[in-house]
Amino acid sequence: MVQGLLKRVEIGLYLFAMTPTHNDAYTLSFPDVQTTSVVFASPHSGRHYPRAFLRRSVLDELTIRSSEDAFIDLIVGNAPDCGAPLLVAKAPRAFLDLNRASDELDPSVVEGIGKVAHNPRIASGLGVVPRVVSNGRAIYRGKISKAEATARIERYWLPYHTCLQKLLDHTRRQFNEAILIDCHSMPHEALDAVAKPGAPRPEVVLGDRFGSSAETDLVDRIETIFLDAGLTVSRNAPFAGAYITQHYGRPSRRQHAIQIEVDRALYLNETYVRPNDNFRNFQAVMTRVVQEISDIGRASVPLAAE
Repeated sequence: MVQGLLKRVEIGLYLFAMTPTHNDAYTLSFPDVQTTSVVFASPHSGRHYPRAFLRRSVLDELTIRSSEDAFIDLIVGNAPDCGAPLLVAKAPRAFLDLNRASDELDPSVVEGIGKVAHNPRIASGLGVVPRVVSNGRAIYRGKISKAEATARIERYWLPYHTCLQKLLDHTRRQFNEAILIDCHSMPHEALDAVAKPGAPRPEVVLGDRFGSSAETDLVDRIETIFLDAGLTVSRNAPFAGAYITQHYGRPSRRQHAIQIEVDRALYLNETYVRPNDNFRNFQAVMTRVVQEISDIGRASVPLAAE
């Protein structure tokens, strides 16, 4: 089945290779029976690029995908087989960033937005409606209207986050805890800043906002799973987690959020945004990782039916 999915995603920008319950904003793959308190989500692997958006952008169809967490949804696609829900965004990050608050609007790209307090994400062009893709390349010539920005948020941001919160609420009621695994990929070059001479280069970065979005013991266990899989792991550098981990990570309420970033070079040809020769090997590694992370959530005893 995976081979067929790969063929589909390689031949077109607009194909979305998942078939369960879905709408314009997301695809939700739910197991027949949820057996774990772990919920997997991929907010940046969306690859449904509206034609009107592509026509408006000054970037070509390849460059505009450089900020996409391409195929991460396939890398962790076995989550439902492990008894865990998998929520995948359809909107691409260049169009709308679901890992930002809905009010993180950039006055440099959205008309009618007044001066905002300093926000490093907005300042770098990476607000909820991004101004740039990787390497600071501008998406637009000029600005979009506030009405259009609002429409994107209402059509894509709100349904995704409403669904995610409902998933976490349902899971917490069922298992007395919820563990959100927010799945991302990072450009290989992003690790240059943290790679120390002579030391192994990080291949996975776990973000828990320096201990505030998840219990340390839980993150320790997830780190051990990646280490046992033969991967080099760092924490919170260069990515500690953004809006999603900050907003949903509430360990005092037994709701945890951990961001996982994997080096795209492990599975992706970053130049052409397509699977590289190691894709299937890395997918097999991650299949085991997803299974073992899901097993962590099976330690919880399901509560009585609602």
